[in-house]
Amino acid sequence: MAYNLLKGKRGIIFGALDNKSIAWKVAELAYEEGAIFTLSNTATALRFGEINELAEKCNATVITADATSVEDLTHVFTKSMEILGGKVDFVLHSIGMSLNVRKHRVYNDLNYEYLNKTLDISAVSFHKMLQVANKMDAINEWGSVVGLSYVAAQRTLYGYNDMADAKALLESIARSFGYIYGREKKIRVNTISQSPTRTTAGSGVKGIDGLMDFTERMSPLGNATSEECAMYCITLFSDLTRKVTMQNLFHDGGFSSMGMSLKAMNMYNKSFNCSCEEASEEPIED
Repeated sequence: MAYNLLKGKRGIIFGALDNKSIAWKVAELAYEEGAIFTLSNTATALRFGEINELAEKCNATVITADATSVEDLTHVFTKSMEILGGKVDFVLHSIGMSLNVRKHRVYNDLNYEYLNKTLDISAVSFHKMLQVANKMDAINEWGSVVGLSYVAAQRTLYGYNDMADAKALLESIARSFGYIYGREKKIRVNTISQSPTRTTAGSGVKGIDGLMDFTERMSPLGNATSEECAMYCITLFSDLTRKVTMQNLFHDGGFSSMGMSLKAMNMYNKSFNCSCEEASEEPIED
């Protein structure tokens, strides 16, 4: 059911790849809620993804861009304002990639060229996006910019590797730029710390199935789905959250406030008891 929360609003959505992408779900829902917007991703993503299908569904134009390139980002904002008929009201940053994760480099044996690329793509691109938009005066007053983050920015989670550093930087950029943008132009900047989600990128994280099972057991409300994350994004783009800025907003079913849940403890005890029983059956050596 649509509520016209974004009726009359214009936006740019970065990072939609396929129907597993959170950005894809955001685009679908933004369209249902009355927004008009452009979509942007890399040439490689356009070649191997399904973004053109999304564009057709949402009556949106796709603008090819490398989000680490200031020149490309300038083109995206310029072209978007031209296509949409004015400055934008919302921007979604849903971009992240780590070659260290892809190539199974552990955190204490990182390739530093890969690390620099991780930070540039996954976090510094957010700053570039904000800086370009600010200099171009491309976002309307009371507009909203949202970046997608993860709890590993603040907690250590095995296997998340240098992406944790990138998400920590992303959240810091939101706070620092949020102050400037809010003070000068009444524009909101926030990050959403989403539950682990089986997106195309998320599926590449080592142990994602076990992690999702664990967080599901730990979270009082269970893991938040990509569709639910999209709904949360829409509220942040809307006028219902005009005074929310510089925040990292946990959208994780309560996981971030938990220490141990009954479901997780029961599973641990079951595993522990099995291990003890197996150990008791082993022969004792003198």
